[in-house]
Amino acid sequence: MIIDIPEGQEPIGYVWGDMVPGIGMAAANFSLSVYAHTTLGLREFEAARLRIAQINGCVFCLDWRTDRDGEKVEDGFDEAVEQWRTTDAFDDRTRLAAEYAERYALDHHNIDDAFWSRMTAHYSQVEIVELSMSIGSWLAFGRLNHVLGLDSVCVLPGH
Repeated sequence: MIIDIPEGQEPIGYVWGDMVPGIGMAAANFSLSVYAHTTLGLREFEAARLRIAQINGCVFCLDWRTDRDGEKVEDGFDEAVEQWRTTDAFDDRTRLAAEYAERYALDHHNIDDAFWSRMTAHYSQVEIVELSMSIGSWLAFGRLNHVLGLDSVCVLPGH
């Protein structure tokens, strides 16, 4: 980790809250809003989130599973996300969510009309905007946590 954390401080809370409170709290609120206000199904949400976590390499994000009223994706879902092109575990919306996340993160200049035709056949414009904002949040903040090394010192609740 490249940031010095004072003894007894929780790393993410310290960096996001204490070091840059004006920016960090706004970022935290945006990040929390993605989870609190989503209208996307759990599987498509997690497919996009996990694909970004895999691309970013954020240890914390890779270990996290979104919980909705006690429901989480099944064990092995992360492996299916890695194989989004060929897995038979995904419906069209879930596969598109993983593909969109990957293209958004790695090849956004080449998202073409053919992709948008497939996307708009399965997602409304509102859902596309929501998914885009969610992916942007995960890409930015997961990458920030990984680059600064925060993901290597944070643990999930219950671990």
